[in-house]
Amino acid sequence: MEFKIVQKPSKKSQAYIISNAAQLSQVTDLTAQERDYATAAFGQEQQSLTINQYSRFIFIYLIKDRKTTSQTDESIRKAGAELLPALNRQKLDEITITDISGYPQAARLYAEGLTLSAYQFTKYRSDAKKITYSLKTIAFTRQSATVKDVEQLGVVTEAIYRARTLVNEPLNYLTATQLAKEIAQLGKEAGFKVTTLQKAQIEKEKMGGILAVNRGGILPPTFTVMEYKSRKALNKAPIVLVGKGIVYDTGGLSLKPTPASMDRMKSDMSGAALVSGTMYAIAKMQLPLHVIALVPATENRPGENAYVPGDIITMYSGASVEVLNTDAEGRLVLADALHWAKRYKPELVIDFATLTGAASVAVGEHGIVCMGTAGDDAKQRFRDSGFRQYERLVEYPLWDEYGDMIKSEIADLKNIGGPSGGAITAGKFLEYFTDYPWMHFDIAGVSFATAKKGYTPAGGTAYGLRMLVDFLSHYGKQ
Repeated sequence: MEFKIVQKPSKKSQAYIISNAAQLSQVTDLTAQERDYATAAFGQEQQSLTINQYSRFIFIYLIKDRKTTSQTDESIRKAGAELLPALNRQKLDEITITDISGYPQAARLYAEGLTLSAYQFTKYRSDAKKITYSLKTIAFTRQSATVKDVEQLGVVTEAIYRARTLVNEPLNYLTATQLAKEIAQLGKEAGFKVTTLQKAQIEKEKMGGILAVNRGGILPPTFTVMEYKSRKALNKAPIVLVGKGIVYDTGGLSLKPTPASMDRMKSDMSGAALVSGTMYAIAKMQLPLHVIALVPATENRPGENAYVPGDIITMYSGASVEVLNTDAEGRLVLADALHWAKRYKPELVIDFATLTGAASVAVGEHGIVCMGTAGDDAKQRFRDSGFRQYERLVEYPLWDEYGDMIKSEIADLKNIGGPSGGAITAGKFLEYFTDYPWMHFDIAGVSFATAKKGYTPAGGTAYGLRMLVDFLSHYGKQ
C-alpha cells in the first residue's frame, strides 16, 4: 500500500470523517441536495454514507463516541475496514481521506483499519490477478495527518503484512531453514543484524530442548539471533524478544487430531513471525533502543528417532526435564532461548508463543493471556499499549503452587502440569529458565483466524505486533 499526503484533494473519490452532522457544511464536494440527504441519514442513526457523483464517490463516516477512548478508536478502525468492499466493487485504486472531526488521529485510525483489511495472501492462487483488491494508494489531506504519522503507519502495516505472510506459508515452503532466510531478508531490508546457528552449532551449544523436539523430523533446526542497536539507545542493557518458531506441530508422538487442530499448525511459528515483524518495524522507525530477538525454530514430527513421553532430556541450562507429552514442545524450545538470553544481562525479556490451548479457551480471540516477573510499571505500560491498539491483555498469576504442579519425581521438572491451570503451568515452566525481568504472552487464541472479521483476515493475524511496537515506541519515555 502506498501512503501520501496531498496539498488539496484530487478529483478522485474522497472519504470524509466527521464527528457531528453540522460539519457536513465543511464538505465542499457536496451539493446542497446531497448535504440535506446526508444530514437526514445521520439523523436516523446511520454512521456511514456513500454518495455516487457518477465521476467519483464521496464516502462519509460519522464518529460516535463509545464508552472508552480505546473502544472509539477501534470503532474507527473497523469503519475503515468496512470501506474496503465498496472500493473493490467500484474498482477504485485510490482514496483520499479528509478528517474534519477534530478527533485525535481519526484519519490514521481509519486508514489503519482499511489497510489491515486489504491484506491478501494470493501466492498460490492461479486466479491471483483476478481476485486482487483494487486499492493501491491512500492519500491524506494536509490537515488530516502528519508526515510522521503516515510514515509510521506505512512501516507498521508493512511489518504486519510480512508477519501474516510468514504465518500463512505452508511447511513445504517455510521450513526452519527457510524461516531463517526470510528473517535475514527482513534484516537486510530494515537494517538490523541477523545471525543464524545451524544444527551443528546448536548441537555444540547442547540446546537439548530444541534438539529433542527436532528428533522426529529429517529437516534441521535453526536458532536465529537478530540485533538492532540505535546509537541513541535509551536502554543501557538490551531488551530481548523471543518468538516460538515451531514451523509445524503434529504434536509428535502425542499426535494431534487433524480437524480444527493439526490442520492449522503451520501457524505454530506465529511468535517467531511477530518478533521478526517487530524488529523490521523498530529498525525502519529507527527507535532509540537496543533490541535483540531470538527465534528457536524446528518442526515437531513423530518420525525418525522422535522423543517420546517418558524421556528425560537435558536442557541448554543443564536442567533435566521429564517429558510427559510431546505436544508440549513449544516450552522446550523457548526454554533454551530464554537461557541463551541470560548472556545479555537484559533489562527486559519478552516472549511470544502459541503455547497453550488453555489460553485460547480462556480468552478466545479477544485478547492475549500474559504473565511474568517484570515490575508493575512495565506491566501497566503493556496494558496501556494493549488498550491503545485494542490488542488487550489478561494477566494471569504466577503463584508458587503452580510451580509445584510441574515438579517431577525423577527430574528437575516435567513439561506438563496436569489438566487444570495449563496456561499458567506452561508459564511457570518458562519462568524456571529466567533470572531477569520477563513477560510471557500466550497468543494461541489470536494468532490465526479461520474467517475474515473486521480488519483481521483469515489466516495469520499478527495480533500483538501493534501492541508490542507501541510498547517499544513509548519505552523509556515518561
